[in-house]
Amino acid sequence: MKNSRKIAVRAALEAGRLLKERLGDVRTIDYKEAYNIVTDVDKASEAKIVSIIRGEFPDDDILAEEGGFTEGAGLNRRWLIDPLDGTTNYAHTYPFFSVSIALEEAGKRILGVIYNPMTDELFWAEPGEGAWLNDEKISVSDLKELNSSLLATGFPPDTAKAVRSNLLQFKTLTDRTHGVRRDGSAALDLCFVACGRLDGFWEMKLAPWDIGAGSLIVEEAGGRVTNLSGGPLDIYSGHILATNGKIHDDLTEALVAIEKEDSKKRH
Repeated sequence: MKNSRKIAVRAALEAGRLLKERLGDVRTIDYKEAYNIVTDVDKASEAKIVSIIRGEFPDDDILAEEGGFTEGAGLNRRWLIDPLDGTTNYAHTYPFFSVSIALEEAGKRILGVIYNPMTDELFWAEPGEGAWLNDEKISVSDLKELNSSLLATGFPPDTAKAVRSNLLQFKTLTDRTHGVRRDGSAALDLCFVACGRLDGFWEMKLAPWDIGAGSLIVEEAGGRVTNLSGGPLDIYSGHILATNGKIHDDLTEALVAIEKEDSKKRH
Protein backbone atom coordinates (compact mmCIF):
# COMPACT_ATOMS: atom_id res chain seq x y z
CA MET A 1 0.00 0.00 0.00
CA LYS A 2 2.85 2.39 0.67
CA ASN A 3 3.75 2.35 -3.01
CA SER A 4 0.14 3.06 -4.02
CA ARG A 5 0.04 5.98 -1.61
CA LYS A 6 3.40 7.27 -2.81
CA ILE A 7 2.23 7.24 -6.42
CA ALA A 8 -1.16 8.81 -5.59
CA VAL A 9 0.54 11.58 -3.63
CA ARG A 10 2.98 12.21 -6.47
CA ALA A 11 0.13 12.37 -8.99
CA ALA A 12 -1.92 14.72 -6.80
CA LEU A 13 1.02 17.06 -6.19
CA GLU A 14 2.03 17.21 -9.85
CA ALA A 15 -1.55 17.79 -10.98
CA GLY A 16 -2.00 20.42 -8.28
CA ARG A 17 1.14 22.20 -9.43
CA LEU A 18 -0.30 22.31 -12.94
CA LEU A 19 -3.60 23.71 -11.65
CA LYS A 20 -1.83 26.46 -9.74
CA GLU A 21 0.38 27.36 -12.70
CA ARG A 22 -2.58 27.54 -15.08
CA LEU A 23 -4.94 29.45 -12.76
CA GLY A 24 -6.24 32.41 -14.75
CA ASP A 25 -5.10 30.80 -18.01
CA VAL A 26 -8.09 28.67 -18.98
CA ARG A 27 -8.14 28.49 -22.77
CA THR A 28 -11.25 26.46 -23.52
CA ILE A 29 -14.51 25.89 -21.67
CA ASP A 30 -16.90 23.21 -22.89
CA TYR A 31 -20.28 22.16 -21.54
CA LYS A 32 -20.94 18.55 -20.59
CA GLU A 33 -24.50 19.69 -19.98
CA ALA A 34 -26.12 23.02 -19.14
CA TYR A 35 -24.06 24.78 -16.44
CA ASN A 36 -21.74 21.75 -16.01
CA ILE A 37 -18.45 22.85 -17.48
CA VAL A 38 -15.12 21.24 -18.28
CA THR A 39 -11.95 23.12 -19.17
CA ASP A 40 -8.76 22.26 -20.98
CA VAL A 41 -7.06 22.35 -17.57
CA ASP A 42 -9.34 19.58 -16.23
CA LYS A 43 -8.24 17.43 -19.15
CA ALA A 44 -4.55 18.27 -18.77
CA SER A 45 -4.64 17.52 -15.05
CA GLU A 46 -6.39 14.20 -15.65
CA ALA A 47 -3.92 13.21 -18.36
CA LYS A 48 -1.03 13.84 -15.97
CA ILE A 49 -2.60 11.80 -13.16
CA VAL A 50 -3.56 8.89 -15.41
CA SER A 51 -0.09 8.83 -16.97
CA ILE A 52 1.58 8.59 -13.56
CA ILE A 53 -0.77 5.87 -12.29
CA ARG A 54 -0.66 3.90 -15.54
CA GLY A 55 3.13 4.04 -15.47
CA GLU A 56 3.20 2.24 -12.12
CA PHE A 57 -0.01 0.21 -12.20
CA PRO A 58 -0.80 -0.57 -15.85
CA ASP A 59 -3.25 -3.36 -14.99
CA ASP A 60 -5.52 -1.36 -12.65
CA ASP A 61 -8.97 -0.07 -13.61
CA ILE A 62 -9.38 3.70 -13.81
CA LEU A 63 -12.61 5.67 -13.40
CA ALA A 64 -11.93 9.34 -14.09
CA GLU A 65 -14.30 12.28 -14.38
CA GLU A 66 -13.38 13.29 -17.90
CA GLY A 67 -12.12 10.05 -19.44
CA GLY A 68 -14.67 7.69 -17.96
CA PHE A 69 -13.95 4.04 -17.21
CA THR A 70 -10.91 2.20 -18.50
CA GLU A 71 -10.79 -1.49 -17.64
CA GLY A 72 -7.53 -3.06 -16.53
CA ALA A 73 -6.49 -6.69 -16.23
CA GLY A 74 -9.16 -7.77 -13.75
CA LEU A 75 -7.10 -7.27 -10.59
CA ASN A 76 -10.12 -5.80 -8.79
CA ARG A 77 -8.29 -2.52 -8.16
CA ARG A 78 -9.94 0.70 -9.31
CA TRP A 79 -8.65 4.26 -9.16
CA LEU A 80 -11.23 7.05 -8.83
CA ILE A 81 -9.88 10.34 -10.16
CA ASP A 82 -11.24 13.87 -10.03
CA PRO A 83 -8.51 15.97 -11.66
CA LEU A 84 -10.16 19.28 -10.71
CA ASP A 85 -12.91 19.25 -8.13
CA GLY A 86 -14.33 22.76 -8.29
CA THR A 87 -14.08 23.45 -12.02
CA THR A 88 -16.48 26.41 -11.97
CA ASN A 89 -14.48 27.99 -9.15
CA TYR A 90 -11.29 27.43 -11.10
CA ALA A 91 -12.67 28.93 -14.30
CA HIS A 92 -13.50 32.10 -12.35
CA THR A 93 -10.17 32.08 -10.42
CA TYR A 94 -12.07 31.51 -7.17
CA PRO A 95 -9.37 29.77 -5.10
CA PHE A 96 -11.30 26.77 -3.77
CA PHE A 97 -10.60 23.61 -5.74
CA SER A 98 -8.69 20.37 -5.37
CA VAL A 99 -7.35 17.16 -6.84
CA SER A 100 -8.97 13.98 -5.51
CA ILE A 101 -7.64 10.43 -5.96
CA ALA A 102 -9.04 7.28 -4.35
CA LEU A 103 -8.21 3.61 -4.72
CA GLU A 104 -10.68 0.76 -4.31
CA GLU A 105 -9.79 -2.90 -3.92
CA ALA A 106 -12.54 -5.50 -4.16
CA GLY A 107 -15.05 -2.66 -3.86
CA LYS A 108 -13.56 -1.24 -0.65
CA ARG A 109 -11.87 2.14 -0.38
CA ILE A 110 -8.26 1.52 0.66
CA LEU A 111 -6.68 4.91 -0.07
CA GLY A 112 -7.76 8.52 -0.28
CA VAL A 113 -5.59 11.48 -1.29
CA ILE A 114 -6.82 15.07 -1.74
CA TYR A 115 -4.61 18.05 -2.48
CA ASN A 116 -5.42 21.76 -2.22
CA PRO A 117 -2.74 23.47 -4.33
CA MET A 118 -3.66 26.98 -3.18
CA THR A 119 -2.88 26.23 0.47
CA ASP A 120 -0.41 23.38 -0.16
CA GLU A 121 -2.51 21.10 2.05
CA LEU A 122 -2.30 17.38 1.35
CA PHE A 123 -4.95 15.23 3.04
CA TRP A 124 -4.69 11.45 2.96
CA ALA A 125 -5.94 8.34 4.70
CA GLU A 126 -5.68 4.57 4.64
CA PRO A 127 -7.80 2.11 6.65
CA GLY A 128 -6.36 1.73 10.13
CA GLU A 129 -3.71 4.42 9.60
CA GLY A 130 -5.76 7.45 10.60
CA ALA A 131 -6.22 10.63 8.58
CA TRP A 132 -3.44 13.09 7.90
CA LEU A 133 -2.96 16.70 6.82
CA ASN A 134 0.60 16.98 5.55
CA ASP A 135 2.59 15.48 8.46
CA GLU A 136 -0.02 15.99 11.18
CA LYS A 137 -2.67 13.50 12.21
CA ILE A 138 -6.15 15.05 12.14
CA SER A 139 -9.45 14.38 13.83
CA VAL A 140 -13.02 15.61 13.61
CA SER A 141 -14.50 18.25 15.92
CA ASP A 142 -15.96 17.50 19.35
CA LEU A 143 -19.06 19.64 18.90
CA LYS A 144 -22.25 17.88 19.98
CA GLU A 145 -25.07 20.36 19.29
CA LEU A 146 -26.48 20.66 15.79
CA ASN A 147 -27.65 24.22 16.44
CA SER A 148 -24.04 25.27 17.14
CA SER A 149 -22.55 23.50 14.14
CA LEU A 150 -21.05 24.84 10.92
CA LEU A 151 -22.07 22.77 7.91
CA ALA A 152 -21.41 22.67 4.18
CA THR A 153 -23.33 21.43 1.19
CA GLY A 154 -23.54 21.78 -2.57
CA PHE A 155 -26.09 21.79 -5.36
CA PRO A 156 -26.46 19.75 -8.54
CA PRO A 157 -25.66 21.53 -11.82
CA ASP A 158 -29.32 21.16 -12.82
CA THR A 159 -30.68 22.80 -9.65
CA ALA A 160 -33.32 24.76 -11.58
CA LYS A 161 -34.85 21.56 -12.99
CA ALA A 162 -33.92 18.99 -10.35
CA VAL A 163 -36.70 17.24 -8.46
CA ARG A 164 -34.42 17.18 -5.41
CA SER A 165 -32.70 20.55 -5.57
CA ASN A 166 -31.42 20.68 -1.95
CA LEU A 167 -32.65 24.26 -1.63
CA LEU A 168 -35.14 23.60 1.17
CA GLN A 169 -32.51 21.64 3.09
CA PHE A 170 -30.08 24.51 2.67
CA LYS A 171 -32.53 27.14 3.88
CA THR A 172 -33.85 25.12 6.82
CA LEU A 173 -30.44 24.13 8.14
CA THR A 174 -29.04 27.62 7.63
CA ASP A 175 -31.73 28.80 10.04
CA ARG A 176 -31.06 25.98 12.53
CA THR A 177 -27.25 26.11 12.73
CA HIS A 178 -24.39 28.59 12.82
CA GLY A 179 -24.40 28.45 9.04
CA VAL A 180 -24.18 26.37 5.89
CA ARG A 181 -21.32 27.03 3.51
CA ARG A 182 -21.38 26.30 -0.23
CA ASP A 183 -17.82 26.51 -1.49
CA GLY A 184 -17.98 24.28 -4.55
CA SER A 185 -15.57 21.41 -3.87
CA ALA A 186 -17.09 18.37 -2.16
CA ALA A 187 -13.65 16.82 -1.75
CA LEU A 188 -12.36 19.80 0.25
CA ASP A 189 -15.60 20.03 2.24
CA LEU A 190 -15.05 16.43 3.35
CA CYS A 191 -11.46 17.21 4.29
CA PHE A 192 -12.67 20.17 6.33
CA VAL A 193 -15.02 17.87 8.24
CA ALA A 194 -12.10 15.50 8.83
CA CYS A 195 -9.89 18.20 10.35
CA GLY A 196 -12.64 19.92 12.36
CA ARG A 197 -13.09 23.09 10.33
CA LEU A 198 -16.62 21.92 9.55
CA ASP A 199 -18.88 19.75 11.67
CA GLY A 200 -20.88 18.20 8.85
CA PHE A 201 -21.43 18.01 5.11
CA TRP A 202 -24.19 16.62 2.92
CA GLU A 203 -24.84 16.64 -0.79
CA MET A 204 -26.86 14.92 -3.50
CA LYS A 205 -26.05 13.78 -7.04
CA LEU A 206 -22.32 13.44 -6.63
CA ALA A 207 -20.04 11.04 -8.51
CA PRO A 208 -17.80 8.39 -6.92
CA TRP A 209 -14.69 10.40 -7.82
CA ASP A 210 -16.12 13.35 -5.86
CA ILE A 211 -16.43 11.45 -2.58
CA GLY A 212 -14.33 8.28 -2.78
CA ALA A 213 -11.24 9.80 -1.18
CA GLY A 214 -12.91 12.30 1.14
CA SER A 215 -15.31 9.80 2.68
CA LEU A 216 -12.42 7.58 3.75
CA ILE A 217 -10.51 10.55 5.14
CA VAL A 218 -13.51 11.52 7.30
CA GLU A 219 -13.93 7.97 8.59
CA GLU A 220 -10.26 7.65 9.47
CA ALA A 221 -10.41 11.01 11.26
CA GLY A 222 -13.07 9.57 13.58
CA GLY A 223 -16.12 10.85 11.76
CA ARG A 224 -19.18 9.08 10.45
CA VAL A 225 -20.23 8.77 6.82
CA THR A 226 -23.58 7.42 5.59
CA ASN A 227 -26.23 8.03 2.98
CA LEU A 228 -28.75 10.80 3.64
CA SER A 229 -31.02 8.45 5.58
CA GLY A 230 -28.27 7.24 7.89
CA GLY A 231 -27.76 3.94 6.06
CA PRO A 232 -24.51 2.52 4.70
CA LEU A 233 -22.65 4.75 2.27
CA ASP A 234 -22.58 3.73 -1.38
CA ILE A 235 -20.23 6.11 -3.18
CA TYR A 236 -21.90 5.18 -6.47
CA SER A 237 -25.35 6.31 -5.29
CA GLY A 238 -24.48 10.01 -5.43
CA HIS A 239 -25.74 10.94 -1.95
CA ILE A 240 -23.60 11.46 1.15
CA LEU A 241 -23.80 12.68 4.73
CA ALA A 242 -20.52 13.10 6.62
CA THR A 243 -20.18 14.49 10.14
CA ASN A 244 -18.03 14.45 13.24
CA GLY A 245 -20.29 11.61 14.40
CA LYS A 246 -21.66 13.52 17.37
CA ILE A 247 -24.26 15.47 15.39
CA HIS A 248 -24.89 12.72 12.88
CA ASP A 249 -28.17 11.38 14.23
CA ASP A 250 -29.64 14.85 14.69
CA LEU A 251 -28.58 15.96 11.21
CA THR A 252 -29.91 12.74 9.67
CA GLU A 253 -33.23 13.24 11.42
CA ALA A 254 -33.40 16.83 10.18
CA LEU A 255 -32.59 15.88 6.59
CA VAL A 256 -35.14 13.06 6.55
CA ALA A 257 -37.84 15.39 7.93
CA ILE A 258 -37.01 18.11 5.38
CA GLU A 259 -37.09 15.59 2.54
CA LYS A 260 -40.56 14.44 3.63
CA GLU A 261 -41.77 18.04 3.71
CA ASP A 262 -40.22 18.73 0.31
CA SER A 263 -41.78 15.59 -1.14
CA LYS A 264 -45.24 16.66 0.03
CA LYS A 265 -44.80 20.02 -1.70
CA ARG A 266 -43.78 18.29 -4.94
CA HIS A 267 -46.88 16.10 -4.89
